Amino acid sequence: MNNELLSILEYIEQERGINRDQLVGALEAAILSASKKSIHPASDITVKMDPKTGDIRAWAKLEVVDGLPTVDQLIIARAQERFPDAKVGDIVDWEVTPRNFGRIAAQSAKQAIMQQLRKAEKEIVYTEFADRIGHILSGTVKRFEAGSLIITFGKAEGILTSKEKIPGEQYLPGENIHAVLIKVDTEAAGPSLIVSRSHPDFVRALFEREVSEIHDGTVEIMGISREVGSRSKVAVRSNDDRIDPVGACVGVRGNRVKEITKELGNERIDIVPWSGDIRQYAANALQPATIQSVDVNEAKHELVVHVTPEQSKLAFGKRAQNVRLSSKLIGWNINIQIDDTGKGASLEDKIQQAVNQLAASAGVDKITAEVLVSNGYLSCDDLKEADVDDLLNLPGIDADALEAALQGLNDD
Repeated sequence: MNNELLSILEYIEQERGINRDQLVGALEAAILSASKKSIHPASDITVKMDPKTGDIRAWAKLEVVDGLPTVDQLIIARAQERFPDAKVGDIVDWEVTPRNFGRIAAQSAKQAIMQQLRKAEKEIVYTEFADRIGHILSGTVKRFEAGSLIITFGKAEGILTSKEKIPGEQYLPGENIHAVLIKVDTEAAGPSLIVSRSHPDFVRALFEREVSEIHDGTVEIMGISREVGSRSKVAVRSNDDRIDPVGACVGVRGNRVKEITKELGNERIDIVPWSGDIRQYAANALQPATIQSVDVNEAKHELVVHVTPEQSKLAFGKRAQNVRLSSKLIGWNINIQIDDTGKGASLEDKIQQAVNQLAASAGVDKITAEVLVSNGYLSCDDLKEADVDDLLNLPGIDADALEAALQGLNDD
C-alpha cells in the first residue's frame, strides 16, 4: 500500500505540477478528516506521512493525569511506559495509529484526497494567472461542454461560454484560440479561468498587443464601445504631440488594425481621436458623418447633434448603429436633429413631415413614428432592414403597435 501511495504522489507531482510537500499536506488533512473517528476519540489528532517511505501514522495530544482519564487524558503510569520522565500536567504526543491504517485511510479518504488535490491545483492556477486578468491568453480547444468551449492554457483549464463567443465563430478540438482573461474563479467546480472574445477588453488587449505605442503608454485607449461581431469604436489620445494616435493604431497601410480585425472575425473598427471638448468628441465619434453643430444639455447629460439631410444617414448608420455606438463611447445620450434650413421649412416642420410620412406609409400612430424618426428610422425600407429586437427595445416605443406594423410591411 505504501508503494502505491508513493507512486500516486509521484505521478500527480509530475503530471499536475503540484510539489510533494503540498501533496503530502493534502493527503494528511484528507485522511484525518475522513478517518478521525476510527483513529482515537481525542480532540487533538495529528496524521503524518513519511514522504520517503509512505508510512502513515497518527498521534493524539494527551494530558498526563493521576486519576481516571478522559478521552483527552492519559494516566501517568501508562505515559511513563513510553516517556519515563513524564509527570502530571505534561502534554504528550501519544501514537494512536490503528492496525492496517494505510488501507483504512486509502479506502475512506479517496474522495477527500481528490478534493484537496483540486484545491491545491486551483491555488496554483490562481497564483499563476491572477495578475494576468485583462491580458490575452493563447490556448487549445479541448472539448465542448453544454455550448461552452473548454480550453487548455498550459496545465490550467479555461471556459469560453456561448455569450462570450463572437457570433458565427466555429472551433474544433485541437484548434488554437485567443481570448482575454476576465476572471479567475477558484471557487467554481469546473475550470478556473473565465475567458472572453466578446468583452470590450478583448479589443483593448488586441490593440495593446499590436500597437507598440499603446503597449508603452505613448498612446492611450480612452474608451471602447462594441457590438460584437459587427462594429467597434475605439477612442484614443496621444501623450506625445509628435505621435498621431489614430495613425499609430491603423499602422502602415492599415496593417495593425487589419490584424485586429482579422482576429475579431472581420468586425469593423472605427478609431477616433479622443477630445476633452465633448462637442468635438461627439463629432469625432460620429464619423464618417460631418455634423453642423452640437447643443449640450448638462442637466440631462444629452447632446443634440445637428446634421444635414445628406449626412443624416451616415450619422445614424445602418439600424442606427453609428449613433448608438457613439453614445456608448462618449457616455452621453445623443439626439440627432436633421437640419434642412435654407429650403423654406423649419427644422420642426421637416421632422413633423418625416413623422407624418412614416406614420402613413408604415401604418403606425404618430407617437410611435416620432420615436422611430428620432432614432434614424425614416422610411419603411429602414424598418424592413432593421433588427426587430433593436426596434422593440427603443425607449418609449409601443411594442404592440410596432409589431402589427412590421407584420403588415412583411405581408406587402
